[in-house]
Amino acid sequence: MSGLVDALVILAVAALVITRQFRARRLDTDRHWWVLPAILAVVALREPGMLDAHHRTASALLLAVEMLVGLGIGAGWAWTTRIWTEPDGAVWTKSTRASIAVWLGGILLRVGLFGIGALLGVHQDSAAVMLALAATLLVRSGVLVQRTRNLAPADARTPAYGGEGPRPAWKERV
Repeated sequence: MSGLVDALVILAVAALVITRQFRARRLDTDRHWWVLPAILAVVALREPGMLDAHHRTASALLLAVEMLVGLGIGAGWAWTTRIWTEPDGAVWTKSTRASIAVWLGGILLRVGLFGIGALLGVHQDSAAVMLALAATLLVRSGVLVQRTRNLAPADARTPAYGGEGPRPAWKERV
């Protein structure tokens, strides 16, 4: 694929995934949650220019850091996602404001990595970003599935993480 097509695929997948995650959605843990990340990884790995031929070491190092950033974003996103169960056992998820902060931090890190690569003269292909996005989605989905395995049906009196439940009253000392 050309760089423009890769960029459009990355933007489309990211926009679809992000917009869907900020609405409450029922999570089906029996589905094949790993399929989309696997497809993205295969498409990215088929691209020939992932490593710069003239700067192999720097390019590989930037790719490794990009992958670590992707894994960190996925884990952070999963742990800042609100998960709850309905009394019937259905599991629901919704990303929180903290998830937005994780995404913004990850974007800033990726822009910084791109800037470092540009300063070093390393050619950076969009396949690396696509592979990191695949890692992000895979880790996020895997952590969410793991988190849901420990959930029991919710008690209506207990707020879930990120819930808008009652806050404890402030105690004044005299």
